[in-house]
Amino acid sequence: MQMLRAVVTSGSVTAAAARLGYTPSAVSQQIAVLEKEARTPLLERVGRGVRPTEAGLMLTEYADVIGRQVAEAEAALVDLLEGRTGRLAVRYFATAGAALVAPAVAKVRAEHPGVQVELKLVDVEDSLPDVKEGRADLALVVRPSEEAAGPDGVRLVRLLDDPYLAVLPEGHPLAGRRTVALADLAEEPWVGSEWPGPCLDAQLVACEAAGFRPRFVVDSGDYATAQGFVAAGLGVSLVPRLGLGSRHPGVVVREVRGPEPVRSIFAAVREGATWSPALRSFLGALRAAGGAA
Repeated sequence: MQMLRAVVTSGSVTAAAARLGYTPSAVSQQIAVLEKEARTPLLERVGRGVRPTEAGLMLTEYADVIGRQVAEAEAALVDLLEGRTGRLAVRYFATAGAALVAPAVAKVRAEHPGVQVELKLVDVEDSLPDVKEGRADLALVVRPSEEAAGPDGVRLVRLLDDPYLAVLPEGHPLAGRRTVALADLAEEPWVGSEWPGPCLDAQLVACEAAGFRPRFVVDSGDYATAQGFVAAGLGVSLVPRLGLGSRHPGVVVREVRGPEPVRSIFAAVREGATWSPALRSFLGALRAAGGAA
């Protein structure tokens, strides 16, 4: 149709061929094919030139519209590939928000202001299917520190290891130490700070390595609430460094050794997916924030 448009606007097959860089024979053959598909003549001879039939004029008008749409589509594709437009869908869990996600979003907005960043807060275990099935471009997940391989179809990029710290009531016998041996907490009542899942598993694995299983007397499932229970003297707790936030005035926080419980935070991306400039920028900012955390 674009060849028909060239013939109509130039007034002859020869002139259209010269403009397009084809031979007049090649242009005539293409017009013949188009007329066969349309089942009607599209050009009629007038002197040494041609003019469109009614059907030819109608198709030429559509060719103009299609040509503009193709040009717009090509420009939009260039904008998308160069990171000037697009959408970035991110799944994250609460304690990763302020320390990791916020600076990454700020960087993308500064470098790619035309890209829409879609943030969705999800449970730490629920985001991998969204990545694998293409509903999210990136998700923050917690996995065992030794596990660097993702499930089929997902690539994991390690961002940081987030250590758990001991949260003790003020006046606790261990509060005067700079660090606490995990085994020293074996006989203590424990305040749970995690729901069952990879974060709680990181605590339990470390406790097992230290030779005990913690005795939970309260399950809070929330770091701020866990600190409140500890401050009230109901037990001790472990809280990840990223989850401490505002510390309760009635607790002290100490590093843990022998072993140190750690949860590892990864960025999950779809294996084989095309990385847009915005995704690269976002992942780079997550790595930088993880290194500074």
